[in-house]
Formats: sequence, structure tokens, C-alpha cells
Amino acid sequence: MDFTVFDKPGAKVKLASISEKPPRGLTQEHAREEFETLGQELFDLQDLLWGSRQHSVLVILQGRDSAGKDGAIKHVVGSLNPRGVHVTSFGAPTPEELEHDFLWRVHRHAPRRGEFAIFNRSHYEDVLVVRVHDLVPKSLWKERYDHIRDFEELLAEHGTIILKFFLHISRGEQKKRLLKREEDPRTSWKLNAGDWEERELWDEYTEAYEEALSRTSTEMAPWIVVPADAKWYRNLVVARAIADALRPHRKAWQQHLDEQGARKRAELEAWRRGRR
Repeated sequence: MDFTVFDKPGAKVKLASISEKPPRGLTQEHAREEFETLGQELFDLQDLLWGSRQHSVLVILQGRDSAGKDGAIKHVVGSLNPRGVHVTSFGAPTPEELEHDFLWRVHRHAPRRGEFAIFNRSHYEDVLVVRVHDLVPKSLWKERYDHIRDFEELLAEHGTIILKFFLHISRGEQKKRLLKREEDPRTSWKLNAGDWEERELWDEYTEAYEEALSRTSTEMAPWIVVPADAKWYRNLVVARAIADALRPHRKAWQQHLDEQGARKRAELEAWRRGRR
């Protein structure tokens, strides 16, 4: 397994000790071939998920500016049937959202059984941005780690498969990507001085992410640290992790559909006999 998983609360997290780069020996061509194979598998698994309606899937993508949250969504979700996928991007809270608890706006977008929900940023902003910019008292955001674990436990107990990805980009690669946006007129719409301002708080965000990962990693809602300096490898790791999480359910989903199909055939035969 070429990615780091944290699945126990209190695990020591030091992002500096985790590589942002692909492993040596893996070529982009081999990664592309594996990604295509995984894409077909994910499509098939999603079809079983949709039909059996026994689980839902929540994918949370967090990361620094330019780490590739949009890119991961574009490539990995492209392997899925859009019929059962919902993508939500969370920005600054609206006035209405600020009048509720911090999880209110997130819970509304939790997936129904049979569906995928993809969060581009999430409730974790309330222990990241809020912390770094001192938007609420420390006594308040400190309590939120427990609320987040309870919230995710609630979702998991009701059949949601939760995968949380931190897209781990190096400071040097981030600078290259931000500068490239200025060079290419087609990406100028992404320019934001705020990205550079946030970059100046690199160490503060590192500390915030490390504590968030440590305090909210659980077996039911693990954090997966994705090396994100190479976009092609980032996409592969996200696809691998999702497939790994869904495979154990394949047999049960197929069995449920087979049983459902047998009942439907029996009902149809009974209806036909009644018309004779």
C-alpha cells in the first residue's frame, strides 16, 4: 500500500515524515493502465451499491490550495455513473449557515443509500481555517473534534462508507502550480491573492492539519494521506483507496440483488399465472 492511513484516534501525525511524491519505480504509463482498470471496477462496484441500496459512500477531500481537490474529483468521479454522484464544494459559510451549528450545512449533503457524495472541503474547515485565523475562541474549536467524530460515527452506523483524503502537496510544488496559473490565460480565472496569503501560514496550517488528522482518525472514518505532487499518482491513490473500501461489500451487495431478483421473478410468474 503506497499511501498512509490513519484509523485510530490519537495517532501521532507528522506530515514532514510523509513523502509528497510517487514511489520510485512506478511509471506514469503503468499508473495510467492501473487507473483505467480501477475505473471500470469502480463503475461496477457503484452499480452494485446503487442497486442494493445497503450503503452510501462519503468521500471528503481536504488539502492546501492547488493540492488538486478539483482535479481528483474530475478524474475519479469521471469513472462513476453521474446518476448516483453528488459533489458539494464548501466555501465560507453563508449568513444562514452561521445561524446554525457548524455541522448543519454539511449534514444536509450526506449521501442517501446507494449514492456517492463527494465533499470538496468540508466540516474540517471549522478546525482548520477557523483555527488558523482565530475566527472563534480556541475553547470552541477544540470541542469540535469530538463533535466531528460523533457525527461521522452516526453516518457510519447508518451505512455510510467514509473516506477522508488529505492531498499532501509540498511547498515547492504548490508554488510552481500557483505561478503556472499566472502563465496560462486559460487558468487565470483561478488566480486569487488569498492563496498566496494563506501560503504564508504554511506552518500554522501544518499544525492544524496534523491535529485534525490525529484527533479524528477512526476505523469507521480513516484519514488517507495522498502524495499529491504528481497529479497522475494522486488520482491513482484516491481510486485505489475507494476501490479497496468497496470491494469487501461486493459479495453482499450481489447476494442482495440476486435475492431481490429471485423475488421479482417469482412475483412476475405469479402475476402471469393469475392472468391465465
